[in-house]
Amino acid sequence: MNLAFTLHYLDLLGTMVFAMTGLLAASRKQLDLFGAIVIAMVTAVGGGTLRDLILDQPVFWLSENIYIYVVVVATLFLFFYARFSSLPTRLLLFLDALGLAVFSVIGAQKAMALGLSDPIVIMTGVMTGVVGGVIRDVLMGEVPLIFRKEIYATASFVGISLLLLLVGWGLSVDVSVIVSILVIFILRAWAVQFNIGLPVFQPVNTQD
Repeated sequence: MNLAFTLHYLDLLGTMVFAMTGLLAASRKQLDLFGAIVIAMVTAVGGGTLRDLILDQPVFWLSENIYIYVVVVATLFLFFYARFSSLPTRLLLFLDALGLAVFSVIGAQKAMALGLSDPIVIMTGVMTGVVGGVIRDVLMGEVPLIFRKEIYATASFVGISLLLLLVGWGLSVDVSVIVSILVIFILRAWAVQFNIGLPVFQPVNTQD
């Protein structure tokens, strides 16, 4: 089993988990099933879609319909499962961390394959990992997760930067990708487990 094969199935897993996190957001707003599927869809494929449009590449889910099926099946399953049992929210957070890691690295790899500069590679990878969640939060009328103190986009940024450094130092791409995924996942999982966040912007109150 080669790395590309493994990444493809991790990508599908990430798509499923991101769809489920979209459904959780929809449930908080008490959306109907159609609305829940829409939110799940934009959460799962929004980042990759914007990435492909900006890179002028074929949108990935247009040629691989399995991504659409994964989102719909995952949404339907969780929609009805939640009616009979409590949702494994904590587990979904850790799976979401894995999805963030895989999405970020796959996005970065696409930009690297096109020979784009390092800043564009980093931006493309972060975009792939977080934009779906941004669209979800905007549609739900909430402040996007990446604008709060959560270590989310930061983990993606660090992992992709490390990927570029390792490749630049001559380490094989396969090993660099694995290390990058692990770093992003560990950073995000660590933040979730111990409720670690970035400092928030709190200006000193001034008096007239």
